[in-house]
Amino acid sequence: MNKSELVEVLAGRMNIQQYKVRDFINNLQEVIGEELSKEEGGLVLQGFGTFTLWKQTARRGRNPRTGLECPIHARNSVKFKPGKFLLEALNDVKD
Repeated sequence: MNKSELVEVLAGRMNIQQYKVRDFINNLQEVIGEELSKEEGGLVLQGFGTFTLWKQTARRGRNPRTGLECPIHARNSVKFKPGKFLLEALNDVKD
């Protein structure tokens, strides 16, 4: 599913216009990005999961085509840890 399909599904389920859903998703992306860019950045959506900043260190890599070593620069990335309710929905767990 891509963003356009997500907008369409949510608009149908919530019975609201697609541009409002698209605006909400864009704002949600901005807020998540802003929170993760903070020094102690992270975002917890109870039951859904946790987004945390992950600082990847610089390291040596290898070009798979040529076999030559090349530097991989340090960068920031994001880790997502799924929450209890999301895991239960994915694994069809019944208590």
